[in-house]
Amino acid sequence: MNFDEIIDRVGTHSSKWDMMKPLYGVDPEDGISMWVADMDFRPPACVSEAVAKMHDHGIYGYYGDDRAYRAAIQWWMKERHGWSVEADTILTTHGLVNGTSMCIDAFTAPGDGVVLFTPVYHAFAKVIKASGREVVECQLTRENGRYELNFAAYDAQMTGCETMMILCSPHNPGGRVWTEAELQGVADFARRHDLILVSDEIHHDLVMPGHTHIPMACIQGVQDRLIMMTATTKTFNIAGTHTGNVIVQDGALRARFAARMAAMGMSANSFGLFMAEAAYSPEGAEWVDALRLYIDGNRKLFDDAINAIPGLASMPLEATYLAWVDFADTGMARDEFNARVQQKARIAASHGPTFGAGGESFSRFNLATPRARVAEAAERLTDAFSDLQ
Repeated sequence: MNFDEIIDRVGTHSSKWDMMKPLYGVDPEDGISMWVADMDFRPPACVSEAVAKMHDHGIYGYYGDDRAYRAAIQWWMKERHGWSVEADTILTTHGLVNGTSMCIDAFTAPGDGVVLFTPVYHAFAKVIKASGREVVECQLTRENGRYELNFAAYDAQMTGCETMMILCSPHNPGGRVWTEAELQGVADFARRHDLILVSDEIHHDLVMPGHTHIPMACIQGVQDRLIMMTATTKTFNIAGTHTGNVIVQDGALRARFAARMAAMGMSANSFGLFMAEAAYSPEGAEWVDALRLYIDGNRKLFDDAINAIPGLASMPLEATYLAWVDFADTGMARDEFNARVQQKARIAASHGPTFGAGGESFSRFNLATPRARVAEAAERLTDAFSDLQ
């Protein structure tokens, strides 16, 4: 595993690199792409070997007999997260944005409110609105530079029209690993307001040293309303396979979800299942452990540089590979600091307002790229804001 290798992704139909110029005005020839949440690293060899085996066989037909795939998921969740998963509770979707949309379709009605703790992953609000439901933004508070949940404030916001809440755990873009007490608070909030709780845990493997992710499924008193969502795609950089899992312990909820899948004629992507089964293995685990240490090194390098620039602050990263940088204390309007990032530093980074209320003064930077690029980005940003120093 060589995370320092520079791999040219330009001209490969990479959303991250081939769309940065039309969307951000940053030319990939001399720019750095730090927006889309995929990595500039090859997956572990075991995943590539699974694809090579498919190629060598030469026939790409429908996938059948998924017992080994389900067993791999069970092994991974038990070994890595202490979570025992029953095989028949696993339902496979075309990624977790699709899984989110399917949850909204299966468990809510048009006009219902869906609660989000904002700022949060922008695709949630997008699919909620596209489904004809209402986004209910419960804004996270900031204490000692990191996000906290304020359930008293959220209780006061509820009108009775809300039927679902979506939790991002670990949190994107703030990088929080929620504590057991916080997760219990989320579960209790869902029960008080009779909400289906969808827990998107796609970043659960990408936790920095010193922090431990707790699956919502391990929290008491929530199984009758809980929908768990997990995937190999973020962990192993295979997002293009669009393969994710919706894991539902409650039989009645699982039957409702399965019925919607059947009505839409959904079936799994064979490439994704072969790759996921290979990834959830001891070889995959060894690669993830090395990856986490590498990202932690990138995090330290980037944060040290950003926090040395007066007016900029990078939120402490407990999980994910996404730095959440606040420009509020520069006193600059968003257009000005965006121009400095994109035009002076020539970096494409995600704009904070797309993540909802509370993201207005932020930008999100993807650190899952070779360290030389992270160092270059840090130098460019230091130069772009040099007049503040």
